[in-house]
Amino acid sequence: MATKIPVTVVTGFLGSGKTTLIRYLLQNNQGRRIAVLVNEFGELGIDGELLKSCQVCPEEARGEDSLPQIVELTNGCLCCTVQEEFLPTMQELLKRRDSLDGILVETSGLALPKPLITAFRWHEIRNAATVDAVITVVDCAAVAAGTFASDVQAVEAQRQADDSLEHETPLQELFEDQLACADLVVLNKTDLIDATTQAEVIQLVQQELPRQVKIVKSDRGQLDASILLGFQAAVEDDLSNRPSHHDTEEDHEHEEEITSTHIILNRTFEPDALQNQLQALAKEQDIYRIKGFVAVANKPMRLVLQGVGMRFDRFYDRLWQPEEMPQTRLVFIGRSLNPNAIESQLVTLPG
Repeated sequence: MATKIPVTVVTGFLGSGKTTLIRYLLQNNQGRRIAVLVNEFGELGIDGELLKSCQVCPEEARGEDSLPQIVELTNGCLCCTVQEEFLPTMQELLKRRDSLDGILVETSGLALPKPLITAFRWHEIRNAATVDAVITVVDCAAVAAGTFASDVQAVEAQRQADDSLEHETPLQELFEDQLACADLVVLNKTDLIDATTQAEVIQLVQQELPRQVKIVKSDRGQLDASILLGFQAAVEDDLSNRPSHHDTEEDHEHEEEITSTHIILNRTFEPDALQNQLQALAKEQDIYRIKGFVAVANKPMRLVLQGVGMRFDRFYDRLWQPEEMPQTRLVFIGRSLNPNAIESQLVTLPG
């Protein structure tokens, strides 16, 4: 029997640094032949496009089945579209497993990992692939700011006073489910918080883990492949040890108000002015994540812009291709977004 191909599932909330982690791994793959399946929340794919620019997996690199090395699914979270989207794509990838050393699956930031892993029990996949590990990427600065949990001591004091109190939010439940499924937790963006705050974040994460799991720190996702690959955990056979808030539900539902919208503008922007306006928008609307590509006047390169809350990062990743029209493409993910208000505030900015 042929050896099962190892699949590494990379999960974590919006903006935690999953794509950055995978991009670094592809650029430092130590000769491994890796295919990547990227799932995004929304119709406009940014993460897959960013991975294609890593200069390791060229866009034209395809297998005999004409399936590209990096495959994008943009119809929502994988936990909701396993049978319709994920299964046929995996089946095509597995047809060329003899030419691959591994597969990486990057879930959307709103995806539950457990329903996806359950798919590896299906006979269509089980005999050909196994989940080597689930890697959960945590944005330390976001956790420290209370994005997923309020003050731990205050919550504990309230619980001691009244056990019936419910303090968890749907987003916090998602955060906990992503941690509960992990074989490795990557504490990302540690450079944004001090040592004391790091210790507090580690304590919080450890409290949410149902079993002993290794925790490693990362600066911009720069971790050696030997740390991320080769767990041989066969996660699909160990789901009973990975509890979820949704274990008793036949189907889970995301918050209906969490939506995605995007804008595409055939114009340039001045980076500082654009970032300032996006930060203002993040204050006005409940925006969790902003990401995309920006055309900058008199710059031959594409500017990558990524924001989580009020924190933004930007860098130039590659030259605009001769056949490309330099344009600005931005994706917004948040609660009850107003697309018209977003676009109206951007079109008036200087180029």
